[in-house]
Amino acid sequence: MTHRRILSLWFPRLGAERLLRLGRRPPDDALAVVAVSGQGQTVASVTVAAEARGLRVGMALADARAILPDLVTYPAHPRAEAAFLGALRRWAERFTPWVGKDGPDGLLLDVTGCAHLVGGEAALAKTVAEGCTDLGLTARLGLADTVGAAWALAHFAGQGAALHRSGDAIDQEARATRARAGRRRGTGPAPGGGAPTGGAIAPPGQMRSALDPLPVAALRLDPDTCAALARLGLRRVGDLAGQPRAGLARRFGTDLARRLDQAFGLVAEPVAPPRPGPRFVLRLTLPDPIGLEADLRAGLDRLLPPLARRLADAGQGARVLRLEALRCDHRTVAVEVALAAATADPARIRPLLDMKLPDLDAGPGIDALRLTAVRTEPLRARTAAGHLAATARAGHAGAQTALEDLVARLGARLGGTAASRLHPADTHIPEKTATVHAAGWSAPAGDWPPAPTPRPLLMWRPEPVTPVAGSPAPEADSDTPCDITGPVADPDAPAPYTPSPDLRTPPPVRFRWRRARHACAAATGPERIAPEWWLDDPDWRSGTRDYWQITTTGGARLWLFHAHGGALPGGWFCQGAFA
Repeated sequence: MTHRRILSLWFPRLGAERLLRLGRRPPDDALAVVAVSGQGQTVASVTVAAEARGLRVGMALADARAILPDLVTYPAHPRAEAAFLGALRRWAERFTPWVGKDGPDGLLLDVTGCAHLVGGEAALAKTVAEGCTDLGLTARLGLADTVGAAWALAHFAGQGAALHRSGDAIDQEARATRARAGRRRGTGPAPGGGAPTGGAIAPPGQMRSALDPLPVAALRLDPDTCAALARLGLRRVGDLAGQPRAGLARRFGTDLARRLDQAFGLVAEPVAPPRPGPRFVLRLTLPDPIGLEADLRAGLDRLLPPLARRLADAGQGARVLRLEALRCDHRTVAVEVALAAATADPARIRPLLDMKLPDLDAGPGIDALRLTAVRTEPLRARTAAGHLAATARAGHAGAQTALEDLVARLGARLGGTAASRLHPADTHIPEKTATVHAAGWSAPAGDWPPAPTPRPLLMWRPEPVTPVAGSPAPEADSDTPCDITGPVADPDAPAPYTPSPDLRTPPPVRFRWRRARHACAAATGPERIAPEWWLDDPDWRSGTRDYWQITTTGGARLWLFHAHGGALPGGWFCQGAFA
């Protein structure tokens, strides 16, 4: 009978050692990765040097700095660590084609029928361990008939069951005693500061003897269940294996029995490698080297139509494409274009690539071209419509397509984020009613909510306005234009600001703004806007504002407001100009 053989590969210091590989190496290699949890900042990963000086995973950052004041820390980066683990998964495919991920820091390799290629299971484990050491990674291996048993050996091989009473666990011992005990078990820092790589191999059909001395945590149980079992004296896997399953399931739930069955092979637990996504790439090998733009365009004419057909058949549209030119001197030059919307239409892709062809350095000549859809997105499905709806949608779609092509051309010419568009925001503050988004990576905003009164075309930070002494302006009715021109006694004499008792101060007849004198011909307002009381905005500490639309005798239409004062003194200010 052929036994299924599973190799569990665990990287206990993946986050910290990834940073070391990137060159972020402190002088003493004492580095820790910090994650934010419900209890605050905790240590998520440490290097061998940091662990040798007393740091542990799960320790509070304050405690870690108390032990090691000069500790160098970096925030956890789950996406980067997942990408690094994906690269390790591809590296592990040299040993077996069936490799899957095991959580955020482990891999599972189905090595059934593969070990004889390298001289047996011991030689395979040694080869994998040496490869991890060459990569600068700490790894622990477990090889058994089931996923659960292999995982248990990789994580807990050589560790005995800790007693539940306080003071008996090894974590309560002195640091030097822990280090010596760790080296005796093969789990602590290796002599000389090297990265320890260990594990265990369970011979085929002998999982029971390999799992019995391990702690119950090796069954992938949650800490509360492990603590409850320890209070009952069930600290090892062997203690649980001889217990009636019905009683265990009744007291601790079915998960405990399922984990036991998975470890002993009574319940199947397959290794599931991630399914590779579709790749949209075409290569054109040329009989003779080329270097003219006309030849490159002819090559694009050969590559674009079949790539577009592949995208359309898969229901995908290209968002980012890369054109690579493989030169005679074994160098590769490439250009990329980004589209504002996913498309599989060659007529919309071709002009963007044509704009980038002058950037390709042909050098001594180009031997081959490779066109890749680096990023794709599903094409939006369309619902059936009648003649009138289809006609209206066709006109809208044509305008939308033209806008997307314009955004893509601007991005290709000026840069991917050069073009931007505004989106409405849910606020009544005038300067916050729009947010800026990159046009190439955002959809049109659609209909904007109407404003209570017209807003200026141009808006800037409030600039002070100085009223000039003259005849007082009549009170203006709300939202009603009024002529408030009148004689001025001394246009150059500034008048001190005096708040209106009824908080409806009319706009000044004459005022200075930007070192120029202006005379008010008509005014509409006021529109009262209060600050967001739940936010402390420094620009709104001058209190409630009354906005006026002012038309000057010179024809300018300005947006003035009177601030009533608050934490900062009020006064007249200009914030925008109408078209």
